[in-house]
Amino acid sequence: MSDTPETVPPPAASADDAAVPDLSAQRQQLLADVAALPALPGVYRYFDANDGVLYVGKARDLKKRVSSYFQKQHGGTRIGHMITKIVRMETTVVRSEAEALLLENNLIKALNPRYNILFRDDKSYPYLKITGTGSPTGKGSVAAQYPRMAYYRGPVDKRHRYFGPYPSAWAVKESIQLLQKVFRLRTCEDSVFNNRSRPCLLHQIKRCSAPCVELISPTDYARDVLHAERFLQGDQQEVMDTLQSQMMAFAEVLQFEQAAEIRNQLAALSQVLHQQSVEDNSGVSTKDVDILAVKVQGGRACVNLAMVRGGRHLGDRPYFPVHVEDATSLAAGDAAGEPGTAAPAAVEALVLEAFIAQHYLDGGMPPLLVLSHAVDKSLIEALSAHSGIKVSVQHQPRDARRVWLDMCIKGADLRLAQLLAEEGSQQARTRALVDALGLEVDQLDAFRIECFDISHTAGEATQASCVVFENHKMQSAQYRRYNIDGITGGDDYAAMRQVLMRRYGKVAAQWSKWAEASDSAADLPDAAAPDQAVDATVIVKPELRLPDLVLVDGGRGQVSMAREVFEELGIDLSLIVGVEKGEGRKVGLEELVFADGRDKVGLGHDSAALMLVAQIRDEAHRFAITGMRAKRASVRTGGSQLEDIAGVGPKKRARLLQRFGGVRGVAAASVDDLLTVDGVSKDLAEAIYRALH
Repeated sequence: MSDTPETVPPPAASADDAAVPDLSAQRQQLLADVAALPALPGVYRYFDANDGVLYVGKARDLKKRVSSYFQKQHGGTRIGHMITKIVRMETTVVRSEAEALLLENNLIKALNPRYNILFRDDKSYPYLKITGTGSPTGKGSVAAQYPRMAYYRGPVDKRHRYFGPYPSAWAVKESIQLLQKVFRLRTCEDSVFNNRSRPCLLHQIKRCSAPCVELISPTDYARDVLHAERFLQGDQQEVMDTLQSQMMAFAEVLQFEQAAEIRNQLAALSQVLHQQSVEDNSGVSTKDVDILAVKVQGGRACVNLAMVRGGRHLGDRPYFPVHVEDATSLAAGDAAGEPGTAAPAAVEALVLEAFIAQHYLDGGMPPLLVLSHAVDKSLIEALSAHSGIKVSVQHQPRDARRVWLDMCIKGADLRLAQLLAEEGSQQARTRALVDALGLEVDQLDAFRIECFDISHTAGEATQASCVVFENHKMQSAQYRRYNIDGITGGDDYAAMRQVLMRRYGKVAAQWSKWAEASDSAADLPDAAAPDQAVDATVIVKPELRLPDLVLVDGGRGQVSMAREVFEELGIDLSLIVGVEKGEGRKVGLEELVFADGRDKVGLGHDSAALMLVAQIRDEAHRFAITGMRAKRASVRTGGSQLEDIAGVGPKKRARLLQRFGGVRGVAAASVDDLLTVDGVSKDLAEAIYRALH
């Protein structure tokens, strides 16, 4: 067999089949493809009529595994529902079950299948960064001789040292405070460091050794940096032994002040390390451990990940997968060779296995995993071979690990309960608003609200915001900001007209084209069904959909302006609702104003519907005002002058502003001065100089 995976392509379709799909012929071709599968390990993918991926699975025997789906009647189960949608499949033959496992999870992350357990690919963990190792010999800039430690999130630069990952920003900042107490490393930016003439407050409270004013030599500071790095790597006892030796050496030569400083370091370090060590059952220290606990309830699941790095427990972080109910009914049979419904404990194990495979596929695997449920050994073996790290697993630990696993399990229980409570509350709020407005909504989960707000400062830097509420939560990825130009400063009505015309003008134009291309208006896609289409080539994108409700932050004036826009575009006026301040502009006394002539509706201050309206309105206001402030600051500081220069992106602009202290400093700099900034060539320096003069 070939060393490379063999992909079996889908059956070729004729031109006639492409024009008029023959489902019976497709079904016969699918069954023929299933019968022709080899009895080898591999991965299979099921596709629906729209070429969407339904499910990705692995098998040690492709023929036996895939055939089991089509040899039995599954009735109205989730499996049966999925099987009715399958029109074609693709398979990839691999050399081993381990290869199949890795390929399966790579495809799941890439394709986002409808019936697989899927975790959001969020590995943007924060790190603790210690800048370049420094040069105690005096080479390089003064700041470069004294490395700084900082919170960091982003791509890794080989010039610096990174420690982590940490489960949260709080965990990084706590570690920085700890290192400040013990080793007194600086945290200030180089621009601040280079311009200090006296020690800062951190030195006064014994959190920094003040290298900025040379109260510590580069050699002594480099020693503290080395100790801090060894501490973060888990070599705490070695650090303490070294400090103990140094303290005794100072005492022997009667340098009691230096000995006292190290004594204080040892005391602080001892306090930090109290009950922080991790010992496994054999008594051998394990510095890096990930603890994983899973909880499944109410059709939702939570995997709680707690991290131990350098022997210290850094906290936990929850993950919530999607497609749990649909996926477990199918995935339960992958190992058994036959689809079926898993027991609750088996479901939790499946969710945990899915998380481990997807989370560690790209690296970051620690040498020890402590788990709430036993998982398939072949999974750990495959990931060990893939990462090059020998990984051990415990799911019934003792001593300190038992305590930490119990904490992790409790965290998973609490986070899942919180999620279910929040989802239940949001669903109740959505239902309350629909009922209060007398709307007829078939699918409450697809109910979509768009809310608009205008923000400016005395007519300056006017911006409009559009925020989206859908599936019972705010959809921040669909938020939009609009720069408002060509109006009289402070004219909120004109600003509202402009933003509504820009947002819904494209929608009306596109729907007009669809109407002309359709035989009747009945062929148009439903506003609340984004996946429906006029024909096989048209899919309604979110930005080309009409929401179920349009909220504008304002009373009759703003609603009248919205009414004019919708009448001009030919859009249903019943969609528009204004949120008018109540008497005295007090929160809880808001009233809803309608564009179609209905009477105002006043909701009780404790109404769930009003709570939802207030939540969306406040989010639109927040989003608008933050954008307005950023735009105003850019205008006032002249930041846009740099933005308009070709070749000056965000990173170079930040370096220039940091190096010269602002746009005025950049404008006052010569071409030679500009050349000292990293990444600025002579041509670019001359272009910047010309643009600012």
